[in-house]
Amino acid sequence: MKNIFKNKNILVTGGTGSIGSEIVRQLLEFDPKTIRIFARHEDRHHRLMQEFSSLGEDQKKLRFIIGDVRDRDRLKMAMDEIDIVFHAAALKHVPICEYNPFEVVKTNIIGTQNVIELARDLGIEKVINISTDKAVDPIGILGVSKLVGEKLILASYYYQGNKITKFSCV
Repeated sequence: MKNIFKNKNILVTGGTGSIGSEIVRQLLEFDPKTIRIFARHEDRHHRLMQEFSSLGEDQKKLRFIIGDVRDRDRLKMAMDEIDIVFHAAALKHVPICEYNPFEVVKTNIIGTQNVIELARDLGIEKVINISTDKAVDPIGILGVSKLVGEKLILASYYYQGNKITKFSCV
């Protein structure tokens, strides 16, 4: 695994969240060229910047980008010249999702579609979609939306054509 991420430009959507920020921490161990941390929460960006302020040279590898996977133009800018995308952006708290189902669709489904389409168009090597156990046998909007996201990722191979992007879900 050391060579998979070495000298790669990596984007982590939802990079300031609980899962996304841990992905960033783990990726630093593999000597990537850059890691772009893409999320919409300014205060979480600030907290993560503070956490990483003691990294020395590794801190220079980090780029903090405020944006939302719903905003295709901003996402395209963040994905420019990226090799690998970890797609962790999601609305994920069950009660909040149940009260805001349309927002869940926009983020978890349309946001995932934006990542897929842009990755194909930009020739990104790999996209790793982060899902949830709630997608296994969904009973609420969170599980359903993450299951649809998984299905979109997997169905992307049906219209792959001559595109190089490899998609996976975890």
